Amino acid sequence: MLAFRRYGLVLWFGLVFSFFTTAVMAQDQGWSAYKSRFLMPDGRIIDTANKNVSHTEGQGFSMLLAVFNDDQATFDKLWQWANTTLYRKDIGLYSWRYDPNNSVHVADKNNASDGDQLIAWALLLAGDQWHDARYTKASEKLQSALIKYNVIDYAGYKVMLPGVTGFNQTSNVTVNASYFIFPAWKAFYAHSHLKVWKDLDESGTAMLSKMAFGEFRLPTDWVDMQADGSMKPASRWPTRFSYDAIRIPLYLGWAHPGSPQLAPFILWWQKSPRTATPAWIDVMTGTKAGYNMSPGLLAVRDFTMANAGAISPNLAPKDDYYSSCLQLLAWWAAKQG
Repeated sequence: MLAFRRYGLVLWFGLVFSFFTTAVMAQDQGWSAYKSRFLMPDGRIIDTANKNVSHTEGQGFSMLLAVFNDDQATFDKLWQWANTTLYRKDIGLYSWRYDPNNSVHVADKNNASDGDQLIAWALLLAGDQWHDARYTKASEKLQSALIKYNVIDYAGYKVMLPGVTGFNQTSNVTVNASYFIFPAWKAFYAHSHLKVWKDLDESGTAMLSKMAFGEFRLPTDWVDMQADGSMKPASRWPTRFSYDAIRIPLYLGWAHPGSPQLAPFILWWQKSPRTATPAWIDVMTGTKAGYNMSPGLLAVRDFTMANAGAISPNLAPKDDYYSSCLQLLAWWAAKQG
């Protein structure tokens, strides 16, 4: 009997070790595949579905993934490229886009606040991960610039504008709720205890409740907010719950698991089988994409619907940059939750 028990323990530990080893190998394979497809030797991440342009979103996503994968060498390369190519010393933020196909690579100097937040969050995590105050101080500096140039008070809310210019109009403000990076705000508040980050979190969740458009009560990628606090789909973009807004439930569920604000996304996705879910829907007309979710979008769906076991860190062959980012981020969000 004692020998049998010993054998059972050995078998149990063997199964646990095998499961852990398999998970680690899959994680490493996913990150290695990601780098081989999208990371250039100089540290630039290319958007393979968009003529290989680069942007702060991609650098920020990838810096986060480098921290999660404990890959400091890649992290430094990504950060150095952003600092060398996109950083604006005049405001302490980053120009949002680099186009290798244009003779003027950085033609638009405006920032994208989601990219800056992602970089700041990655730097904050890196400071803790590798016990390096350089990263922490850089994050604090970037957070301060975001507060100064991108955060405003409007219609009773604390609002994160998408960029320094172009979104604060005379009669309304245009917002993109996928730029409400709730887990970053939560981390910034825990580090600094600055009330602005808590206010952004509370305002962001409250604003989402008003971004309930169409039959399925979903937000659109871009939203116009009036001075009285009312909201409607932005006039300058398609009225779709699409490739931007897909990130809302990822960030919301990452920071606030079980939030009631996740309900509209869950109810919408419950209308379709998992592997036959349209990639987007026009919330005003009901028109749906004629193609289904990519692996990355599907991973966000799985994360939101508490189906974490369906999310894999192994990237699908030839999947593009954005889908791959979402897949790996959803996998890490589920793991950390």
